[in-house]
Amino acid sequence: MALAGLAGCVDAIGFLSADGYFVSFMSGNTTRLGVALGTAPLRALAPALLLGGFVLGVTGGSLLASAAGRWRKPAITALVALLLLAGASARALGAEYAMLAALVMAMGAINNTFQRGGEVAIGLTYMTGALVKLGQGLAQRLTGRAVPGWASWAWLWCGLLAGAVTGAFLEDRLPYGCLWIAAGWALAMIAVALRLPAES
Repeated sequence: MALAGLAGCVDAIGFLSADGYFVSFMSGNTTRLGVALGTAPLRALAPALLLGGFVLGVTGGSLLASAAGRWRKPAITALVALLLLAGASARALGAEYAMLAALVMAMGAINNTFQRGGEVAIGLTYMTGALVKLGQGLAQRLTGRAVPGWASWAWLWCGLLAGAVTGAFLEDRLPYGCLWIAAGWALAMIAVALRLPAES
């Protein structure tokens, strides 16, 4: 929940900084890419670059996760923290494009935190799957076939939402401090990640 909250926070900051584009919600950027290609192709560059940066972040995070072995969670969280620190530094220097590049790569990388058999077990930057699982769990409960843990998907979604509210609030009131706060949040998560089981 805390990492989903961090993703929501960073995505809200990116959304408000990037003319309505996303740094973690790639379905939205894909729709915007499609709309641009269908109506005004010159406007397709921004979503295409964000999509590419996200994939680059996922790839880099996956390589790091493989190399880190049982230390995957703290290693990925440290990478996210470093990228957010780079984003905060870029904003302080007035380099908005570099800031967005760092944010989108951080959000790609964070999805490698929870893996099972080398595959993403919990997506931290996209909640459609979590809401589908929540709906399926609710249906099973209504039919008397409830599976333990189904409500945890609601908490994951609440984490993302709470983070987005926090990010929007901070971007509105502390535009030059919000990314430093997000980076501090990620740094604190390293200590939490060190205590998590290595298997999940």
